[in-house]
Amino acid sequence: MLLGFVIAYWVISVGIGLWAAMRVKNTADFAAAGHSLPLPIVTATVFATWFGSETVLGIPATFLKEGLGGIVSDPFGSSLCLILVGLFFAKHLYNRKMLTIGDFFREKYGRTVEVMITLCIVASYLGWVAAQIKALGLVFNVVSDGSISQTVGMMIGAASVLIYTLFGGMWSVAVTDFIQMIIIVIGMIYIGGEMSTQSGGVVAVIQHAADAGKLNFWPEMNLTAILGFTAALFTMMLGSIPQQDVFQRITSSKNVNIAVQAAILGGVLYFIFAFIPLFLAYSATLINPALVEQYLETDS
Repeated sequence: MLLGFVIAYWVISVGIGLWAAMRVKNTADFAAAGHSLPLPIVTATVFATWFGSETVLGIPATFLKEGLGGIVSDPFGSSLCLILVGLFFAKHLYNRKMLTIGDFFREKYGRTVEVMITLCIVASYLGWVAAQIKALGLVFNVVSDGSISQTVGMMIGAASVLIYTLFGGMWSVAVTDFIQMIIIVIGMIYIGGEMSTQSGGVVAVIQHAADAGKLNFWPEMNLTAILGFTAALFTMMLGSIPQQDVFQRITSSKNVNIAVQAAILGGVLYFIFAFIPLFLAYSATLINPALVEQYLETDS
């Protein structure tokens, strides 16, 4: 039943992505959806910039192992990144109507700097993309009861995204992000309600996590811990601002006001909804500790 739903969801997502690809007529359509996306879709795709399989699986695993302080980079740094983009950068970047963040660096500093920045961006994406693909493989493996190996699941997930992205560019990404985010948010809220009932309620779960020391956020008062905490926060918060995925979503907006509002709204929504998987994961430790231990071993 579950595997059938996942397969249907996968087929529909790829189909929608390919349908959206029919709107691509030129380079601006492919790279920036013709600078024509409305607020709800831009907000959803900004939200989806960070909210993926890593948020659903990776961050909760880190939280269970290290507590709130272990996830300072994401969702705290990630959310602040999007909000800062909206407050200080979206207006200026959008008005330039460029197609890539590399265009900005070329205009300001020349071709050499553009190439160097592009190479740095490519390198910085490797770990993040690898985490997303690994999480996708784990999802396929779990919902198929092991019939699909993690390796095959990773290949299926990566190929699916590549198919509609290569054909439809930002149009396909934006439309699929919008639909997928609606389904994911509704699904998480529903599951959260069910697990809340089984684990004794939201207050009980939060209190249990606090008693276990999982809600300790600030680092220990020593230089090593403070530097590590600060580096984790600022690397994600500031280091992700000059990235193509953030820039592409901003410049795809229909107007500058949408660009600003969508970045801020996307950051706020991500911060709020990123905590639902944390709640689900910790509730699961109260309902079925053995299953959670098995998951953490697999994640490692």
